Amino acid sequence: MLYFSKIKIITVLIITLVLIYFSLSNLFKFDDNFIKNKINLGLDLQGGSYLLLEIDNQPIISQTLQIKLIDLKKIFNDKSIKAKNFLIENNKIFFESDVSSVDQVREILENKESDINPYFEKFKSYQYNVENNNNYFSIYLSEYGIVLLNTSSLDQAVEIVRRRVDETGTNEPNILKRGNNRILVELPGLDDPARIKSLLGKTANLTFQFVSSNENDSFGTEILKFDNNLDQAIVSKRIILNGDNLIDAKPRMDTQNNQTIVSFTLDRVGSKKFAKATTENVGKQLAIILDGKIISAPSIREPIVGGSGQISGDFTFQSATDLALLLRSGALPAPMNIIEERSVGPDLGKDSIKAGIISLIVGFGLVVLFMFYKYRVFGLIANLTLITNLFLLTGILTLFGATLTLPGIAGIILTVGMAVDANVLIFERIKEEIYNENNQMVAFDNGYIKSRTAIIDANITTLIAAVILFLMGSGPIKGFSVTLGIGIVTTLFSVYFIARLLSSIYVKSNKDKEKII
Repeated sequence: MLYFSKIKIITVLIITLVLIYFSLSNLFKFDDNFIKNKINLGLDLQGGSYLLLEIDNQPIISQTLQIKLIDLKKIFNDKSIKAKNFLIENNKIFFESDVSSVDQVREILENKESDINPYFEKFKSYQYNVENNNNYFSIYLSEYGIVLLNTSSLDQAVEIVRRRVDETGTNEPNILKRGNNRILVELPGLDDPARIKSLLGKTANLTFQFVSSNENDSFGTEILKFDNNLDQAIVSKRIILNGDNLIDAKPRMDTQNNQTIVSFTLDRVGSKKFAKATTENVGKQLAIILDGKIISAPSIREPIVGGSGQISGDFTFQSATDLALLLRSGALPAPMNIIEERSVGPDLGKDSIKAGIISLIVGFGLVVLFMFYKYRVFGLIANLTLITNLFLLTGILTLFGATLTLPGIAGIILTVGMAVDANVLIFERIKEEIYNENNQMVAFDNGYIKSRTAIIDANITTLIAAVILFLMGSGPIKGFSVTLGIGIVTTLFSVYFIARLLSSIYVKSNKDKEKII
């Protein structure tokens, strides 16, 4: 029967009031710390910046081939195979083997159990293709090998880009993969993306190498320029330490000379390496190199054994903060280029919000008028439930700090239609029951019970579609699916608890009337 226990009534009332409170916190400022979350507006509603980044995987390919060449030399040496004239050119490794070792080399490179050239049974492909002409060999990454490398570098780059953007305090960034070598970055509310562009454009590959006065250094040397001037220095190619050994980096002021510096902390392995290198090379210059340019090259006055140090240079506090951020977030696996950049002005966002609100008001108004005209008092109950449903929806979005986009507003509008659809099904079913049942209370109860299957089936199928859109889609599609999915849940709650409660109160109070609906 149309009966609600006191516990159920109180529970429904508490849930409704709490979510309404969350919803209203977006419109009014409450002087308490109970709720700090707000609905964030997406790029299309509040404006901001849109960046499309492309990863240049050529350095990774070159590095991968270089490592593979070293592995080949080692395995040939272990198996006493004579090979010579190793060369990397046009993304291929070339070498010449002894005539008597050709078959053995082919066996090593084409053995499905070998680690030197892994075979992927699922894709029927080796990581490297092998070409052989007499005793001359060339190996290069296969199509699947390239895909594997691109996927790995893209996943790593997305994570590092996310860290860098999050460190700047940008609110609700949207960072997504695009294809196999591109990353989309949406930054709502960011009018001047210059700093972000600067941060994302740097690979942040940090190394510590000694300045060498001997051009015949056993590790080889290279000439590198300083970052802030035209000076240059000869640097040993031996890498003492790299950014992988950094735990933390922070900007701070050096009170002794009143300069901004970046202090860093090393992990246990890095601390040991740094201590050994500085102990054995007191008096030498240690070049601190970022992306191929020397930031500074201080002289080692004494061994540094504490696992921490500092980078000095001609830093402003902002540039020191950005350098510390880059070091903390880690180096990108490869350079990235900004191939597309757009800015969405706040005026355009305001126009989108205005258009969305107008469409919501028009649709909501027409629905309210229709329901009131068709069902009178019960239409009024449905309309009150509909308004409450919107508060419940926005309350849940607020609770999770969701980002609202223009497609999200479309999802809310669709929720209005679905909520009314449920009420129409119930009321029409009640009318049918009244023809066959003299007791109006029983007819109303049967109307809710017998229409439940159709309503739940319809909403569950829509919910499944929303989940698939969320899992398979991206960006605006996800925004639409989130609001639609939450709207389905709040619709079922409002129809079967709020609307049914109000209807039962009205029916009980007017059970003696000849016609209620």
